[in-house]
Amino acid sequence: MNARRWEGTAGPVVLRLGLVALFVVAQAGTPPGLGLTERGPGYLVLTFLVAMAVTGTATASLSRRNGRSWPAPFGVPLAVVLTGCAIALSIGLLAFAYTPLAVSALLYLVGVAAVRHPLRYSLPLALIAIAGLLWRSVETLQVAHELGLCVSTCLVFLIAYSVRQRRQARSAEAREAVLAERARIAREIHDILAHSLSAQIVHLEGARLLLRADRAQEALDRVDRARDLAKSGLEEARRAVAALRGDVPPLTEALKALAEEFRIATGHDCEVVVDGVERGLSPETALAVFRTAQEAVTNVGRHAPGAPATVRLTFLDGGCELEVGNPAGDSPETPAEGSGGGYGLVGMRERAELLGGTLEAGPSGRGFRVRLWVPA
Repeated sequence: MNARRWEGTAGPVVLRLGLVALFVVAQAGTPPGLGLTERGPGYLVLTFLVAMAVTGTATASLSRRNGRSWPAPFGVPLAVVLTGCAIALSIGLLAFAYTPLAVSALLYLVGVAAVRHPLRYSLPLALIAIAGLLWRSVETLQVAHELGLCVSTCLVFLIAYSVRQRRQARSAEAREAVLAERARIAREIHDILAHSLSAQIVHLEGARLLLRADRAQEALDRVDRARDLAKSGLEEARRAVAALRGDVPPLTEALKALAEEFRIATGHDCEVVVDGVERGLSPETALAVFRTAQEAVTNVGRHAPGAPATVRLTFLDGGCELEVGNPAGDSPETPAEGSGGGYGLVGMRERAELLGGTLEAGPSGRGFRVRLWVPA
């Protein structure tokens, strides 16, 4: 039989049909006075419904978890044995009801219900089991034995329920980790594209204006720079992949390379200043500082054409501060139209908050300033 078909529809149907047959055989083979028929049809129907619920729990024990399941040749006998033992306890087979196998089956099914089903389903099943054991203690006068089983049932239920809670907590943590990693990759992609494509847009827009002014050679130079930026963007993408793997280059060298790219792209100066005693930063902190500087410098070229930029990195006690500023642009070129929708600032702020830092961005005199502080 196909495994998926067994797990999806055929398995539960076969187990329930087997339950009907097992129930009939067990009742027919019960000695007179010990079965259900002497207690009335209502008791018979109620016990059968309880047994059906037990079978559902046994079926759940065979379902997939973490990509694994019991093979049908082993799962079917297991479910039948467990269900039969539970039925023995419920319909009054006194000769079999107190064997270790029957008691173990009851405790196992209560544990499976607590682990695999929500509390609104597993708790009633456990309460029914406890109520049945208490009822039997009145009938059999074995109060101490039944109370011991009740305590064991409660302990199994609580332990199994705590296992379910821990699994759910781990699943929630795994989902949060996946979402955080997706957000991190999204920020990396945005920073790469924003830096590379925005600089190319500036050059191509300048080339268009130069061509309209019949300055073909200067326009060609702009196109050449845009081509070089495309190549450097590809290299930056490769570096980003390396950074995602944890291979982060030294921060000061990366900032100086960024300043050189700015000078090539805009023709204006970008000064890099390092204050304090330089020390190594964690890969996450170094990457956050570099990406913030990259986004801020890119915004200078995009929104303040003709303006120089200043990148200042300060190593403080217990932290690291980055400040990127620029005066007002003096170029007659029109600032490039952005299409990022503000995601750059959002990404920078998210990076800072994830590391327990802060980000400030806003006008400073006639220019603009971005200041990042992160613990280090």
